[in-house]
Amino acid sequence: SLQEIAIGMNMITTLCKHQQFRRTLAEYRGNLYRIAYSWCHNPALADDLVQETLAKALKNSGQLRDPKTTKAWLYRILSNCWRDHLRRSKDTVDVDNVILIEKDTPDSNHDRQQIVDRVRNAIACLPMGQRQVITLVDLEGCSYIEVAQIIDVPIGTVMSRLSRARKALKERLLEAEVQGGGNSNVHRLRTAQ
Repeated sequence: SLQEIAIGMNMITTLCKHQQFRRTLAEYRGNLYRIAYSWCHNPALADDLVQETLAKALKNSGQLRDPKTTKAWLYRILSNCWRDHLRRSKDTVDVDNVILIEKDTPDSNHDRQQIVDRVRNAIACLPMGQRQVITLVDLEGCSYIEVAQIIDVPIGTVMSRLSRARKALKERLLEAEVQGGGNSNVHRLRTAQ
């Protein structure tokens, strides 16, 4: 009957949309992990946050009205998952005890890894609000409006946090350069900005 065919076609269409949505989520997995890791500096926790984000996105896929906003929508879910984790967690991680490990780093990348470590350490010292904004804007390329929506603050707050974060980051990196005897690697990073 025509009704059965229509029902079958609707089921096929829904299935195709669901499979496409799953592929889209898989494409954002790496970005979500990078952001989560930059916020928590714990690989296992970052993976858990990403899993929770993806599960909530799948469960609430009907809430996404415009596919063009998928990235911001996912980042907002991640931000909410992170906020929920912080509420549940009473213990904090001492930044001085965080060990950043890069497996199989060739000797030729040693200088670059030192710069990356200094930048990561400097970002890790920022207050959480500044850390969130700088990672979303400068590392992930989100617009100020997207960041305001993701972390649920006014756009002016995003702009002021970003300004303070960049200033503090610059000061920490310059301070590290002075303490390190004027290492030219940090100078290259500064001039590349």
